[in-house]
Amino acid sequence: MTRVIGIDLGGTAIKLGLFASDGSCDRSLTLPTPQPATPTAVLEAMVQAIAPLVSASANIKAIGVGLPGPTDATGRVSKVAINLSNWQNVPLADWLEEKTGLPAILANDANCAALGESWQGAGRCVDNLIMLTLGTGVGGAVILEGQLFVGPHGAAGELGLITLNPDGPECNSGNRGSLEQYASVRAIRRTTGKEPRELIDLAKAGDKKALEFWQNYGRLLGIGLTSSIYILTPELIIIGGGISAAIEFFFT
Repeated sequence: MTRVIGIDLGGTAIKLGLFASDGSCDRSLTLPTPQPATPTAVLEAMVQAIAPLVSASANIKAIGVGLPGPTDATGRVSKVAINLSNWQNVPLADWLEEKTGLPAILANDANCAALGESWQGAGRCVDNLIMLTLGTGVGGAVILEGQLFVGPHGAAGELGLITLNPDGPECNSGNRGSLEQYASVRAIRRTTGKEPRELIDLAKAGDKKALEFWQNYGRLLGIGLTSSIYILTPELIIIGGGISAAIEFFFT
């Protein structure tokens, strides 16, 4: 059976999987994202991680990479990733092809997540949905009438960069007070000094401050989504990313 390698590049971790044509995952692994996450450091980490996947299957046809930011229209160049170091106009597809000998293509990670959910996941039964990924940053994607909406420049749907508070913390995008500055892993670290996993464990143990934190987190997340809901009137909102593990505490 034909297989492809899928890679999710995040600010904290790089996740790789070996996938069959029906979407099933035969093998997966996770490694920490190099810090600082420069293009050359990330490329080296990816190439080293790809090697055991290639050795595990002789029928790999291509590599697909989901990136935390927009790509060019051809899926060859990562235009910008605001939460990675020195990441602008990176020809990552060309680099991967040169190093591995396999065809490669790039796309925005939240867009990949939305397409995956629409194909095989929670979005299979609807034509209009919003996808929000809560991780190192906050990514967003929109599917309208069954089609991924990317806009004329391929960068539409960045819901995490919508302004929540014009006087709030500055975002790497140049915006101030974006949803990402309140709902991302980095925002949680900045405001609490703790990792999301710690706050989840504390909430499970009944810690009052942790429970209050997640309740306020959910309130801010809901406010951040309100404008998108009024404009797009989606049939479904899908929440993903590592922070979604706390959903029982902020969706109550």
